[in-house]
Amino acid sequence: MLRRLSLRDVVIVTELEVDFQPGFSVLTGETGAGKSILIDALQLALGNRADAALVREGASRAEVSAEFDVPASLKPWLDEAGLSREDPEDDSLLLRRSVDAQGKSRAWINGSPATMAQLREAADHLVDIHGQHAWQSLTRPAAVRALLDAQAGVDSSALTAAWQAWRLAIAQLAAARGQRDTLERERERLAWQIAEVHKLAPADGEWETLNAEHQRQAHAQALVDGARAALDAIAEDRDNADQQTSRAIAALDGVQRYDSELGAVADQLRAAQAQLEDAAHTLHSYLGHREPDPDRLAALDERLGLWVGLARRYRRTPAELPALLAGWQAELAQLDAAADLDGLERAVAATEQRWRSEAERVARLRKKAAPRLSTAVTGAMQQLGMAGGRFEVALLPQAEPQAFGLEAAEFRVAGHAGSTPRPLAKVASGGELSRLALAIAVTTAQGSSQTAAAQRSGASTLIFDEIDAGVGGTVADSVGRLMKQLGRSLGPTGQVLAVTHLAQVAACADGHFVVAKALRDKQTLSDIRPVDGEARVAEIARMLGGETLSGTAHAQALLGQAAGAGR
Repeated sequence: MLRRLSLRDVVIVTELEVDFQPGFSVLTGETGAGKSILIDALQLALGNRADAALVREGASRAEVSAEFDVPASLKPWLDEAGLSREDPEDDSLLLRRSVDAQGKSRAWINGSPATMAQLREAADHLVDIHGQHAWQSLTRPAAVRALLDAQAGVDSSALTAAWQAWRLAIAQLAAARGQRDTLERERERLAWQIAEVHKLAPADGEWETLNAEHQRQAHAQALVDGARAALDAIAEDRDNADQQTSRAIAALDGVQRYDSELGAVADQLRAAQAQLEDAAHTLHSYLGHREPDPDRLAALDERLGLWVGLARRYRRTPAELPALLAGWQAELAQLDAAADLDGLERAVAATEQRWRSEAERVARLRKKAAPRLSTAVTGAMQQLGMAGGRFEVALLPQAEPQAFGLEAAEFRVAGHAGSTPRPLAKVASGGELSRLALAIAVTTAQGSSQTAAAQRSGASTLIFDEIDAGVGGTVADSVGRLMKQLGRSLGPTGQVLAVTHLAQVAACADGHFVVAKALRDKQTLSDIRPVDGEARVAEIARMLGGETLSGTAHAQALLGQAAGAGR
């Protein structure tokens, strides 16, 4: 539910704060007073495109804040996005948006910076707005199908994904058939190159290993000579380091009892002697298997030559050969798959079957929802000056498969009893279209909101923006009663807001707000105030044509009738 809407420097509003209540509320006022400004401002807070025209003349920026109760379905999303309130006991949700004079905007959710996509995602859980031109979409196949799917509980994402997979498989098969010769030539070229490099069988890291071993073999004699000289100096010469260290230890052992510091030096020499012995042992072992091997050196020269030759042929460094071979093998596998017409045909058949299975599931849901929607809208028509009329949701089988499924949806209407329903655009007048749009909007909004309430323990805020335009007389009484009924059907936290010019609709409201504009300090500014009692009677009288004695009496009668009908 929308708790509060705050505006600052929006069009002709300097500063405004409105608190809303559950149930059915109306916004009324003279044409141009600024009723649409409130709806535009709310839509801005909900993620609509920013427009510098919303900034009041002379102001640097416009700001809008909208505070809602948090629906249960939105809480996990807020937690995951890091946008929840710090106080877990706080069940409010604050959306804030600012737009500067250059049209640049910023957004916040619960005080944290947010993106437009995040605002729009939150809005899906909060508000459903029906505009005064809602009838225009009733003849558009995509809009009709979307409305039916919403009532049927259809999530078309799986159907769309299956369709795309099928189309991709068909495209891959067609490409393979068209490029069969080209693919075969490319395959032969890759296969020859792979065979050529595969003879070498270059392994990852082998180039570095070969070079290191070649370095050792090429300098084998120098390595042996160096190791032998080191071993002699450490342990095998007559005056080697091991013997010298032993003499030094013996000299210190003879005198260290006179000074303990020399004992520490003797210990260090013993540790050094142990290291010398380890080094001598290692050198013995090294010399045992490090004799020069001319045959091995020749073999290394030959293999390194092969690496270098192949690298030059394919204009790579030798170290890149293993990756080059792996890349070619991957390309060949892809070409083999692309040239596998049997496999591609099986993929087409499999993806088509998945799409058809999903399309049939969606079709069952649509066939179940279509008569329910037809009956509900037909019932609403009887209250809107179309007694005896009949509404029908027709499902039209498609000759060719479509992304949206096996059938299209079309709205049909019979304006009076005994006539056959025909496509809406062909038989409905402008006034009938407006009333039908209202009947559909009320019916689908009620159905969607009750479903949402069951799913997330909370009702959406429903807004009707002059959707009753072109309606009058006794039909207007029915419109008001329908909206009041809708507000009550949404539960104790349900909320319906309507912008209206009809006194009969305004009289049925639980809450009434009047939007007015006035000249202040040479500026035209808009304001909004709740009305009750005599002020409300005066506003309804104005809507009826003027605050005359008869107009006031008529307004009081309307309010009395609405109050009696609501009990």
